[in-house]
Amino acid sequence: MIIRVGHGYDVHRLVAHRPLVLGGVTIPYELGLDGHSDADVLLHAVCDALLGAAGLGDIGQHFSPSDQTYRGMDSRIFVREVYDLLTQRDWVVGNIDITLVAEKPRMAPHLPQMITNISADLQIDSSQVNVKATTTEGLGFCGTGEGIACHSVVLIQRNGPLPV
Repeated sequence: MIIRVGHGYDVHRLVAHRPLVLGGVTIPYELGLDGHSDADVLLHAVCDALLGAAGLGDIGQHFSPSDQTYRGMDSRIFVREVYDLLTQRDWVVGNIDITLVAEKPRMAPHLPQMITNISADLQIDSSQVNVKATTTEGLGFCGTGEGIACHSVVLIQRNGPLPV
């Protein structure tokens, strides 16, 4: 069995007049994340971790922010497309651990739905997905409410040799 680990990180600025979408969940809040797609930092970090583990580059290489096709796009579509890229190469997701970094709003009520969305899009059991949230105790851009960041670590595995 071949095992690989990937790490993903993303950050977006909080702005007015945008919905706040994290883990595919629209969260009631007066600010949203600025970006070309729906700016879902959580799902972007997951995509980067999966792509990195498989040696397939990063989210920007597959879903360029300069491509108008992706303007306003639901990032769950990105996750599903990344899943397809991995399965075409016989990779299976072992587990995902995600840390969302935000001072506000309170994330705990929304974490179960985030887990449900991610496990559905990657066709894995919800026990293979862990999402947690933390603050920075008022420090840095996340602590001052300027933005939200997310880290994701994944393990992928496959039986048999790597493709040539």
